[in-house]
Formats: sequence, structure tokens, C-alpha cells
Amino acid sequence: MGASHLTQKVAITAQNVVKAFGQGAAAVRALDDVSVDIATGEFFTLLGPSGCGKTTLLRLIAGFEMPTAGKILIDGADVTEMPPNRRPVNTVFQSYALFPHLTVAENIGFGLKMQGRPKAEVAATTTEMLALVKLDAMADRKISQLSGGQQQRVALARALAPRPKVLLLDEPLSALDLKLRKKMQVELKRLQTETGITFVFVTHDQEEALTMSDRIAVMSAGKIQQIGAPREIYTRPVNRFVASFVGETNFLPVTATPQGARLSTGDVIAAEGEGSVLIVRPEQLRLGPAGVGAGLAAKVTGVVYFGTDIHVNLSLADGTALTARVPSPVDGGADFATGQDVAVTFQPGAARLIRE
Repeated sequence: MGASHLTQKVAITAQNVVKAFGQGAAAVRALDDVSVDIATGEFFTLLGPSGCGKTTLLRLIAGFEMPTAGKILIDGADVTEMPPNRRPVNTVFQSYALFPHLTVAENIGFGLKMQGRPKAEVAATTTEMLALVKLDAMADRKISQLSGGQQQRVALARALAPRPKVLLLDEPLSALDLKLRKKMQVELKRLQTETGITFVFVTHDQEEALTMSDRIAVMSAGKIQQIGAPREIYTRPVNRFVASFVGETNFLPVTATPQGARLSTGDVIAAEGEGSVLIVRPEQLRLGPAGVGAGLAAKVTGVVYFGTDIHVNLSLADGTALTARVPSPVDGGADFATGQDVAVTFQPGAARLIRE
């Protein structure tokens, strides 16, 4: 699962969890019979669009919400009825909720101080946490003197200081700009690896999930659609929702035949899996000269330059739309032009059948 410290011991179990808001026929099920095991030392991500139930599940683990039905276990102990302050977890929210009148060091040590830990222990742990998040030189600064990324590190250090068994992170990078967010993704993974603490991370950003996670649970409409390692989620999505939410995908309606998947153009494609929809990622398409060798006949309908690559929009003979992603030419010139006829081939193993 990625990190060397990872074991198969289960840190968190959600057991047939239901969370309904409202009463009777008007009740909305934010979580609908969700079950999942999260391993000790794992970086586990709950990924999905707004309203899918990922934050609700995080709040149930934290103890901020009570399930309508089902159980939450931490290290095998039923904590369903346990208040948040008695659970061995800490949470980092979107808003870092730091104390502006305290220094960086005082913010980090605040939780330990409230727990009545000895002064020497608070000081030693604060120093250790400052080093972990690389803010040693800023210990005496006020929060208002820090950048957004530095404030986020303080929030992380404060949450890690009591050494919780589980750290819950509710979209903590969403307020940062793109460049800083990417940098903090690396930092978060480093912190998780170094501390060995179980991280449960909530995000709607597929790139964040793929970059950092040992495993991902993709959620939609209060249910977990698929759980797996990032590569598995990306290359072997179980249904249309997962395939469309994680990465870009071409969807082609097909009919199964003994020879393979028959497209609406009449062409037959070799494909793994089962279902009535064929998927292929844009980067797994290859474009060549029209009429040369095997391939689907297509016409270029548009070319979009993205810097690192070019998205070539295509139309098959029957009007079916496809997108191919090809590397940018070295000289910056366009390899393809609108109206050009091309032949489309798939990389071996790229085509996969899925259910709706």
C-alpha cells in the first residue's frame, strides 16, 4: 500500500453506517449503508464531488456527528457513542482556526497545554513539531506574519503534537494556490510517512488523491463506488461514475460479440472487462496517417494546446466523438490540423468494458 510502515492492522472501521438528515419522506441519506476498513499507518483518501458524503463520514469518525445506524470502531473499539474529545483522533479543517494572538510555537503547544502535560514535555514536543514541519526559524512569529502555506503547516503541527492514532484532514489544501497546493501535497505525504500516523484525507480533487494516497474510496450519492490503490482506480474503474470522475475518459457505446466489442461504426475492438460501455483514456490513443495499417477512421475536429501536451478532438465515421492526448511537438508547431483525416489505434490493453 505504499509506506513501508504500513501494516494490515485495522485503524478505523465504518460498519454499515447510515446518516440521514431530516425526518420521514423528506429525509436525505448523506451516507447509505457505508462500510470500510482503513489500515493502521495508511494514507486513505475519501474522494468525490460536493454532497457525496465524504465529509459526513469524516465527521462521524471524528465524533462531530452521530450515525443514524451502524457503528464506528477505532483500533477495534466501538466509539460510536464516544464524544470527540475522548477519541484518539485529531482534525485539520479547511479553515485552520489558529489563534492570532499566540505565536507559532504557542499555537502548536496549545492542545498539549490544555491536556495538562508537563511544561518540559510541551516544550520538547513543540520543538520536535517545528522541526517536522520545517518552521524552526518562525517559532516566535505571530500567525498574521505567516503565508497561507506556513499557517497550514502550523495547523498540521498542532494536530500532530498530541500524537493521535488518526489524523483527519477535511480539504485542508483547498484555500491554497495551485503551486503551493502541489508543494503541500508532497509535504503532507512526507509527514504521514515520517510519523506513521493513519491519515484520512477528504478531497474533491482527483490529482490530490492520486498523488498522495495509499488507497482511495471514490464516493457518490452517499455510497462508496470503488476502493483501491490509485493505479487501480485509474486503470480499472468499476463503473461510469468512477471512470468519469477520476481522469479524462472517452466513452463509447458497444455491443459485446465473441470477437470483441463492436462499436457503432461496425469496428471491433479487443477489450477487457464486462459491460455495455467501452472506455479508453485520451493518452492511450495513438494517431497515425489515414488509410495506413489498422485503425479507426477519424477526422480532426479541433486541436487544443496545453503546453505539455495537445488535446486532439476527433469524430469517428458515424459522428462519435473522441479525444486523444498527444505530446507537444518539440518545435512548438502543430502536428494535427482541423479537418485532417487520421487513423486511431489503441495502446494494448487500453480499452476496457465497464457497466453504466
